[in-house]
Amino acid sequence: MSKTALVAGATGLIGDQLLDLVLEVSYYDKVIVLARRPVEKKSDKLTNLLADFENLDTYASQIKADDVYCCLGTTMKKAGSKAKFRQVDFNYTYQIAKLAHAGGAQQFLLISALGADPKSSVFYNKVKGEVEEAITSMGFKCYHIFRPSLLIGQRNEMRLGEGLGKVFFSIFGFFFVGPLKKYKAIDSVKVARAMFAMARQNKTGRFIHESKELQKY
Repeated sequence: MSKTALVAGATGLIGDQLLDLVLEVSYYDKVIVLARRPVEKKSDKLTNLLADFENLDTYASQIKADDVYCCLGTTMKKAGSKAKFRQVDFNYTYQIAKLAHAGGAQQFLLISALGADPKSSVFYNKVKGEVEEAITSMGFKCYHIFRPSLLIGQRNEMRLGEGLGKVFFSIFGFFFVGPLKKYKAIDSVKVARAMFAMARQNKTGRFIHESKELQKY
C-alpha cells in the first residue's frame, strides 16, 4: 500500500534533517514539502508544494497525506511581534492540521517545545501549548507532540541565544542528569529520528515526547 508524507517547515533545522530521512528509505512512496520556496534536494518521490501561507485554504486539494510532519516555528526576534509570532506558530500550524485532517491524514507529528503550556505566563510557551491543545480536538488517529529543549545543529541563520547555549552546554552539559536531564540541549537530528521512528509505529492516540526521551535517538 502506497504511503504519502507531507513535511511543513522542511527548510528549518529539524525539518531539513527529517526530509533527508523520509527520502532515503522506501517507507513513503511520495513526500510533499509544503513551503514558500522549493527545497534543493533531489528525489523522484519529492514534490514541492509552493504555498502562500496566508491563504492555505486555496491548497486544500493538494494537502493530502497519510502522515503530516509539522516542523514550523519562528522566534520572537525573527517574527518581530507577538502577533506575527502567533501567526506562524499557531495559525499556520493549526490551519495545516485542519486541512490535512480534512484531506484524510491519519497521523500528525508536531514539533513543540519544552515547557509548552496553554496556561504559561511565558508567551512562547503559552502559544506552543495552545496549538498543541487545539490540534488535539481534531481527531487524528495518532497525534505525536515532540518537546525538545535547546536544539544543537547547523542552521542557515545565526541565533545568538542558541549560540551561547551551545557553548554553555558544551562546558557544563555533564551536570544535566537526573531531574535536570530534560533541560539538556539536544542534537536536532535526534528529534528528526524520533519523529520518523514514531510515525512508523502506527499507533493510535495522543503521545507527548519530552526532550529527555528524545535523547536516546
